[in-house]
Parts: sequence; C-alpha cells; structure tokens
Amino acid sequence: MDKRYLVFVSSTFRDLSEERRAVMEALLEMDAIPAGMELFPAANEDAWTLIGRVIAEADYYVLIIGGKYGSTDEKGISFTEREYDLAAKSGVPILPFLHEKPGAIPADKTELNEAARDRLAAFRKRVEGAHHCKYWNDPEQLGSRVSRAMMQAVRSTPRTGWVRADESAGPEALAEMNRLRLKIDELSEELRQSRVEAPRGSEGLLQGADPVPLTVEYKGRTERQIHELRAQGYSDTSWFPAQIPMSWDEVFATVGPLMFHEATEKQLKSSIVSRAVKCFKERVEDYRLRLGEDVVMADDTFQAIKVQLVALGLIRKTDRKRAVSDTATYWSLTPFGEAYLMRLRAMRKDQPVAAGSALPAHPDEATNRA
Repeated sequence: MDKRYLVFVSSTFRDLSEERRAVMEALLEMDAIPAGMELFPAANEDAWTLIGRVIAEADYYVLIIGGKYGSTDEKGISFTEREYDLAAKSGVPILPFLHEKPGAIPADKTELNEAARDRLAAFRKRVEGAHHCKYWNDPEQLGSRVSRAMMQAVRSTPRTGWVRADESAGPEALAEMNRLRLKIDELSEELRQSRVEAPRGSEGLLQGADPVPLTVEYKGRTERQIHELRAQGYSDTSWFPAQIPMSWDEVFATVGPLMFHEATEKQLKSSIVSRAVKCFKERVEDYRLRLGEDVVMADDTFQAIKVQLVALGLIRKTDRKRAVSDTATYWSLTPFGEAYLMRLRAMRKDQPVAAGSALPAHPDEATNRA
C-alpha cells in the first residue's frame, strides 16, 4: 500500500517562516502530510488538547531550533518546548534540527532577553543530550536535510502512516483522507505562491526604482589641480566619494542574468562595478569634470547590496557540493527573483531599448528622452 506519513513540524514561527516553508515543501514533495501549530486556533487549553491529539497521532515529529525561544505559557515554558514534551510523552519519533551557528543568526532573529536566551540554551542542550541531532545554516540546506532524515526514519523506524481510502475500511477513514488531501492542496498552493511572491515585510525595504544609498570612490583631478598642476607638468590625483548613480532595479537587472545557473561573488561584484563605472561616466557630472577614473567599491558596500537582494527574496546562496579546492561562494536566483527578472528585463513592444545596450531603457532615461 502507498503510505503517507503525518509529520508535525514544531518551531518558533515568525523568525523561522522561510525555514518552515522549506521544510513544508520538502515534506510535500515526499507526499508526506505536514502539520504545525499555525494550523490550529489560539494556544488556549482547548487548543492544546487538539494539538496534543494531533502530535500523538503523528508518525514523526520534526523540531527546528533557531535563535529564539518563542512565546511562553504561564509557567514560562515556550510553546515549542511544550510541543516537544508532548511528542516525547507520546512516543512519536523525534527528528531535531538545530542551527549550526547560533552566534551567526541576525540579531532580529535572536532573543534579546537574557532569561529567554538562557531558557533557549537549556532547551537546546536538553535536546542535544537526548537525540542524534542534525544541524543547518539556511532554509535550503534545512529542507534537504529534513528530506534525507525522513527517508532514514521511514526505513529505521517504520510507522503506521495513512493509506488510500479504497485500501482501508470504513467511511471515517475516507472522510479523514479527504480532509487531509484538501489540507495538502491548500498548503501546496501556499508554497507555490511563496515561490513567486516577495517575502512578507519586504514592502518596507528599499527596492525597485529607489536609488542605492551607498557610496563608492573614484580617482580624479580637482579643478585647481587641472588648472595649476597640469601647467607645471604634474598629473597628481585625488580620491572622491560619490553615491552609486543606480536604482535597485538596475543593480538586479545587471547581476540577475549571471545567476540563471550560478555565479560567484567575485563575478557579481565585478558586474556591479562595471555597470557603476558606465553609469558614472554617463550621469555624474563631477566625475566628468574631474576627469574621473578607477571607480572602486569597498567590500562593505558590495556586501550591503548583496544582503538587500537576499532580503528582497531575489537571490539565494547555493549549497551544491563542489570540489574541495573550490572555495568560492555561489549565488543563484530564487523562483521569485527569476520571475521578477523576467518582468524587469524582457523586451516589450511599448518599451524603448537604450542605444548600444542589451538592457531595456531605464524608466527615468526613457522619460528624459521623451
């Protein structure tokens, strides 16, 4: 019989929303039936009765621990730890996944309260002492490791699972399977939408036609040097700071095509600098007046651009295995990033193309020419 396994996914919610989506997607791809606390009503005692029953009926329990201890009950126990206790008490096989480098988690995804940090550390130590844990660093890696762990668990700790109604007996089983099938369809649609939509909260970030509020430096001559020093045979130069004359859409339109497969950080930075130099020559008057040359982008500036593209859900770090000698970091487009790039760079009948460029004209440039 073709079995499907009910898997309860337990974690804090807001800080691990991307990680939960990756795990849900991995489980759905295995034809498993994911369940979690977000599917239930507010955490009152009646809700805990329902949650306890679902956990007890689950075939496997997946625990994800990141940088937050989470909301707590009146005794100061987090809902995640309380779910873990219910799973342990019910004898459900527990598959724990802990963040490998808690110190590297962004501050807004960690506990600021010292007491909460202590409770999280104690919970993490308790889980590590009771189970063989798996560790992760990003959502994609977590989803992959959950898939492998589930396959191992099914072989080593087989569970009852769920079967098709025509292979089981009774109308109750049929009704339950129909309910679960509808839930799978609902979750699958949510996951599909999450792939091609911007992350929640990204609407408050700089993006699109917003200018990139970061600076680079270029070498040039001051007016005084041009008039006085040149007459004396000197060609001394100075370094001048200037804001990058590009929008976020222009930056992404520049580096996006490099990541249809994969691109290294070195390739991304080189592409951005090359495009920035072109924009300087065309748009920054001081650059031309000072006979500008040698535009230099600090690594901090490039890292800030990269972080912004990640936060906007456009790019992600790849985790494909490579030769030991290959120490480069590789990046690729997310499904949302690929869809956004198509809207941004695909040529339309009503949009002019900049002369001598493969890029469609920037909206501001098209307006100025008109």
